[in-house]
Amino acid sequence: MATKTSKAQGSKATAKSTEGKKPNALQKPLQPSKELAAVVGAQPLSRGEVVSKVWEYIKQHKLQNPDNGREILADDKLQAVFGKKQVTKVGSPEPTAAIESVKADVDEVKHAVRERSR
Repeated sequence: MATKTSKAQGSKATAKSTEGKKPNALQKPLQPSKELAAVVGAQPLSRGEVVSKVWEYIKQHKLQNPDNGREILADDKLQAVFGKKQVTKVGSPEPTAAIESVKADVDEVKHAVRERSR
């Protein structure tokens, strides 16, 4: 018969099982593009860190529409990242453009490395 473990025991087991392993794709630090670096900084960041820093920037610069909190009114730096002046944060993929631009940079580097190794 299966035994129940407490939440504390379960979380300790999970923490131990991930120690020393390679980070997964969402945790892997990636180099942001120059447009994204203007918002989040030039250091490599995981996708989660990018999203957090973009939201920190949005809140710090008061870029949410006061009449519609789901809408982001991009300044020049965010417009370079998102490609438009207004972005809806719910039900729309545009806020993930920051993450996608990081992925695109990594894909370009991988492609260049493959081409050189031929």
